[in-house]
Amino acid sequence: MPDTNDDPSRFRSILTEWRHDLHRHPELGFDVARTAGFVADSLRGFGLSVQDGIGGGVVGVLRRGNGPSIGLRADMDALAIQEENTFDHASTVPGRMHACGHDGHTAMLLGAAKRLSEEGGFDGEIVFIFQPAEEHGQGAKAMMADGLFDRYPVDAVYALHNMPSIPAGHVAVRPGPIMACEDNFEIVIQGKGGHAALPHMTVDPIVVGSEIVLSLQTLASRYLDPLEPCVLSVTDFHVDATRNVIPDKVVLRGDVRAFTPRQQSAIEDGMRRIAEGVAAAHGASATVVYTHEFAATINDAAAAGQVAATAERVLGPERVDKDCQPVMASEDFGFMLERKPGCYFLLGNGGAGPGGCGLHSPNYDFNDDILTIGADLWVQLVRDCLPAEG
Repeated sequence: MPDTNDDPSRFRSILTEWRHDLHRHPELGFDVARTAGFVADSLRGFGLSVQDGIGGGVVGVLRRGNGPSIGLRADMDALAIQEENTFDHASTVPGRMHACGHDGHTAMLLGAAKRLSEEGGFDGEIVFIFQPAEEHGQGAKAMMADGLFDRYPVDAVYALHNMPSIPAGHVAVRPGPIMACEDNFEIVIQGKGGHAALPHMTVDPIVVGSEIVLSLQTLASRYLDPLEPCVLSVTDFHVDATRNVIPDKVVLRGDVRAFTPRQQSAIEDGMRRIAEGVAAAHGASATVVYTHEFAATINDAAAAGQVAATAERVLGPERVDKDCQPVMASEDFGFMLERKPGCYFLLGNGGAGPGGCGLHSPNYDFNDDILTIGADLWVQLVRDCLPAEG
């Protein structure tokens, strides 16, 4: 096989072949044995030192000389969505598909590993991190709990995500928060049920729940700094009752997005105060369970500046947004950035055609036109972060 750096069309063909194979065989959560095996075998074939089974993921290491260490991370898991596409590389597994582009992320990082193993030219260590279970916010924590950064104490760690609606091959990045946290909550309101014709003999939890839903919206509009965006959504109002019966209990569930721990703490405290206070005012009770599912993804300023400079070198300044708007979606790479400095950035998947469909859609597909762009960005980032081979 010719050196991929000398044959760009061959390189693109290889990446596309990998990506289509991964797309045909999606796997969920930590159950990514086939994908992880493909990754591990590929990395070994490039001559890397490989350790699989770290928190369910795969790590490949490429070292030249004694320079610093950089971590590059891609996610491997798919989603429990029935694919509606009919192209040749559509999912062969019912009810599962790569609807978020992790197949493309994996292929791009494998492409970078292949090129860097062939070309060398750097002094240091590259740690290629292939992570399971990103979609539910568990994979990054599992890999770190299994000693990822103890075994491979990288100086900085980087990740990217494709983004429909951004033009294909454009990069968006920013210092500070780029993706929100995700917190979940459940509020159980206990009243006193009874016949709908005798409401005075009940404590109606539906009325209490309705008032709590409306009052929670004041947390964002009146309790928090309006210059710090957050979103609080009640997404489930559950009542187990019949037409002419006032129930004993109502359960509210929902989702919170914010960018700082201070906001998370303020929202949780305010939610408890509102729920318990409104319930008590009506003679009911409320219990709040509040959980932290994803950390906010907060970029190190120097690392974000390095990504922007690298992207400008590869793509040109006109294709790089160095201070993009943060995104209210969540990403478990935020947990890694709590442990290590680094940067998470967005690579445009296109606004029309194969890359224009939104993430998590049954019609989504990763745009093969950006596979080599992503690999080029990873290769250049390594060369910009690590000294040249002496």
